[in-house]
Amino acid sequence: MAAPTQKNNKPGKPGGKEAQPLIIAKTPAEEQRLKLEKLMRNPEKLAPIPDRPKEWNPRAPPEFVRDVMGSSAGAGSGEFHVYRHLRRREYQRQDFLDKISEKQTKDEEYLEKLERNKQASEERTAKRRKKREKMKQKKLLAKKAKLEAKSKKEGDDKSSESEEDDSKDEDEEDEREAEDDAEAPSFIMGKK
Repeated sequence: MAAPTQKNNKPGKPGGKEAQPLIIAKTPAEEQRLKLEKLMRNPEKLAPIPDRPKEWNPRAPPEFVRDVMGSSAGAGSGEFHVYRHLRRREYQRQDFLDKISEKQTKDEEYLEKLERNKQASEERTAKRRKKREKMKQKKLLAKKAKLEAKSKKEGDDKSSESEEDDSKDEDEEDEREAEDDAEAPSFIMGKK
């Protein structure tokens, strides 16, 4: 008897999944499309999010050195390689410490620069705000002075008009009186 045929036609392997055709991505966009399609085949499945890669850290120096190199003559031929390896590791560690200290100083300088820029921008903003307020007050004072001048001018016009009106009224009254005097008999006016 022949082995039972599976869905993927491979004997001895369980056939739970269909065989997917092998597609080779030729462009980065196509590669991204394939990854998205793979993710969207099963939307309930969580997408794998890789952890942030750890920063390289040198191995800590040993607390107790077992094979101390002595200063006696007659060191073996293998001792140089051990020394060279230890020296390389120590140089790596020192370079790493130098880079960390340099990074910290740059971070501190950057934060100081940000603080200085923030203060400078606040000072400029305050200066401009003060200038705007000053201009605003100046405009308001000019507007008030203009309104006062206009109202004063209108007041003067009204007072001069009222004086003129009063003088006109007086003139008209005098004229009426004169007309009344001419029309009325003299005994009414008290003249004899």
